Amino acid sequence: MTRDDSIGFASRPGLRPRLSPLARSLRAVGWLGLPLVGACGIAAAQTTQTTQAAPESAPTRLERVEVIGVSPLPGQGIDRNVLPYSTQLIKRERIEETQAVNLSDFLNRRIAGVQVNDIQGSPFQGDLTYRGFRASPLIGAGQGLSVYLDGVRINEPFGDVVNFDLIPEFAVNTISLVPGANPAFGLNSLGGALAYTTHDGRSAPGLRAEVSGGSFGRKRIDLSHGGNDESGWHHYLSATLFDERGWRDVSAGHLGQLLGKLGHDDGTTSWSVSLLAGRSKLVGNGLLPAYTIDGTALTDDLYVRRNAAVYTHPDLTRNRLEQVGLNLRHTLDADSSLSALVYVRRTQRDTINGDEADAPDTGGTSANPEPTGNNAAFNTTQTRQTGSGAALSYARTSGAHQWQVGGSLDQSRVSYRQIEQEGFFTDTRGVIPAAGEPPELAANVQGRSTAAGVYATDTWQLAARTHLTATARYNRSAVSNQLTVRDDVTGIVEDKARERFTYQSLNPALGIAQRLGDAATTPTVFANLARNTRVPTVIELGCADPNEPCRLPAGLQADPFLEQVKSTTAEIGLRWPLAAGTHLNVAVFRTDNRDDILFRSVNLSGQLGYFANFPKTRNQGLDSELALTIGAVDLGLGYSFLDATYQADGVLRQGRRNVTIAPGTRVAGLPRHTVKLAAEWRVAQAWSVGADAQLLGSRGVAGNEDGLLEDTAPGAQPQARRLKIPGYAIVNLRASWKPGKQWELYANANNLFDRRHESFGALAQTQFSPEGVFTGVGREALFVAPGTPRALFVGMRMRF
Repeated sequence: MTRDDSIGFASRPGLRPRLSPLARSLRAVGWLGLPLVGACGIAAAQTTQTTQAAPESAPTRLERVEVIGVSPLPGQGIDRNVLPYSTQLIKRERIEETQAVNLSDFLNRRIAGVQVNDIQGSPFQGDLTYRGFRASPLIGAGQGLSVYLDGVRINEPFGDVVNFDLIPEFAVNTISLVPGANPAFGLNSLGGALAYTTHDGRSAPGLRAEVSGGSFGRKRIDLSHGGNDESGWHHYLSATLFDERGWRDVSAGHLGQLLGKLGHDDGTTSWSVSLLAGRSKLVGNGLLPAYTIDGTALTDDLYVRRNAAVYTHPDLTRNRLEQVGLNLRHTLDADSSLSALVYVRRTQRDTINGDEADAPDTGGTSANPEPTGNNAAFNTTQTRQTGSGAALSYARTSGAHQWQVGGSLDQSRVSYRQIEQEGFFTDTRGVIPAAGEPPELAANVQGRSTAAGVYATDTWQLAARTHLTATARYNRSAVSNQLTVRDDVTGIVEDKARERFTYQSLNPALGIAQRLGDAATTPTVFANLARNTRVPTVIELGCADPNEPCRLPAGLQADPFLEQVKSTTAEIGLRWPLAAGTHLNVAVFRTDNRDDILFRSVNLSGQLGYFANFPKTRNQGLDSELALTIGAVDLGLGYSFLDATYQADGVLRQGRRNVTIAPGTRVAGLPRHTVKLAAEWRVAQAWSVGADAQLLGSRGVAGNEDGLLEDTAPGAQPQARRLKIPGYAIVNLRASWKPGKQWELYANANNLFDRRHESFGALAQTQFSPEGVFTGVGREALFVAPGTPRALFVGMRMRF
């Protein structure tokens, strides 16, 4: 039997404040059915007013006509109301109104199904999930979302990671979020595709500036200038500088971004050349031990005593980006157009990590650096990636058909090198390289990849209120690498044979959208079935042999073939314009992942593992959103339910544990229930105030999926206790004043009630005492990702 309980963060004296009155009221309402509470009554009243005011012979169409892309290339789109799946199209005005920390924070606050785990502790290194699928900067994390910037895929070739710190946020004009295994968006779009489109001199003319600052020593400056003339020329330049000392120890962060565009539009042919450069120096201090585990008893540890502490340091990442792109669109006639993209992208990533040694010795602090040996490891990595590619599409409207055909070709070169050096811990748990200990090569990878694909999609108006959408894409990918590794036992450096793997797939999608009547308040129902694939990355292919297991991220080997992941999404839903200013969206989905790639254990007692195809995992649930306007008040309510489970038997390597998985075992780190609330009140012509709140349910702990606290030795009694990271509610408040048409002053309070919370938990081992002193004695512990405390910021926007 296992005990099922949440870790008592909330009940520990002095650790958490009580729930705010707002949070207690919301909890009392309950989770299920929130998007429908009051909707029908409000809609009925507003619909009656609308019906009485409008002539019966000419009903008004209440939903807005918004065009959204059906492929990554900008400029190709269709009315999102006729598509057979739920979509999100977010414009710049809505982003600025929310006053979020950055774009990931905006998605986390306002978009149903999106969540950000603050695993790294840096605002620009969040682990973003949508319907349980990840877009993460963490190498080795299973990526399931494709991310595009002006049509360029920015999932990096090594590990498919996403560097959110290199996205020019101030220049972003729109964000599109397309759900499910949509084949038109290419490889890795298992759970969805996220597409950012930037401004040019036509959409953002004149001078724009924003200056903000506040808690944690945070300072940010954004500037842009755009222009266009009657001859069709346009230009745009945007720059961002960000600096903070961080709220946790040794967690300062800095970044800078520059985007320039030059283009021309003569009414028939438009083109633009863009140059993007970015630099960042960010600290991701990661998880912190909250409780040590003795049997089934929990004892307070470092996090409980001081949540701003870090476990070990440094944990520094330096990113650098240069990207050049050319976008072209040519109108052939009134019904057809041609779009093209060419790009070159180069990124560099250098990391420095101070970690525990594999076999630490006691002693060895800065006060006594000599004793029995070194107790830490000073690890550095260098990653160099160059990608280039081209895409072409042809779109045409032919009678009842809106169709598009296209293709893409992407190539990349990757160089990855990891160096290890023995070191020792300082009194603050920092790691210093040991004098006389030379750096040693841990792994070196030289790789290439090529991905080519062709696709076709057609939206066919079968009847006045019926649209059928069909899509198909063929992909062919090749991945090759040359590995150099050092044997942990002999120390011998060996060059492995060059490997080359080839993958092919044909992925279809079919869906229908049906408007149920002609009235302005008529809902549209839709259904869609789609399949897509993900090709294994170099880091997964380099650690795929159970006979040569490895540790992440260094232990790469020449290894067997891995199957590509195949995801199939079924989705049904409803779009309902209840009344003027009021609409309801509901989507129910299921995505089955065949041959998902997970890190598996060699045996039930070892610490080594390998990547392998897992027969089946499943993400299913519901996303719903209700938005309404009542006079000068805009209200929003979102509710998401997510059930992410393994659907086969197996043993996974999670931290130091070998977790036995059975069908129905829940994936850790993902809350089942999430509620998002938002309100904006235009108090006067120049004044507005707003608030938003996120309420998240409890979530499982990585390494505890089977309900055990540690691996059970033969003949021993299992240490059974099911741990949970408790749910929480975060409330954010904001205000804005526009003293003139060109000026805006704003202020916001994030985490208004200073709610102490955690967004992720994992079982691991700590070598430190609860006071943070190195002991050399390993103790099992629950590690958590601390959430950001209350923060106050002020800022000013200018438009000229």
